[in-house]
Amino acid sequence: MSIPTRKDLRPGVRVSIVLKQDQRTGNRTEGVIRQLLTKSPTHPHGIKVRLENGQVGRVQEILT
Repeated sequence: MSIPTRKDLRPGVRVSIVLKQDQRTGNRTEGVIRQLLTKSPTHPHGIKVRLENGQVGRVQEILT
């Protein structure tokens, strides 16, 4: 499974992210993107986003 790039993401997309405090465990949180925070097209740990509920983390997967 590859990590999504910035071009695959936009506000309103449902995703699975890893929060900063969950990086060691890999626990994921689901939500809808409100804002893209990473400016570069790719990032080895995932593009950083802010969800509609205010949580910030790195995208691991796009959910359908």
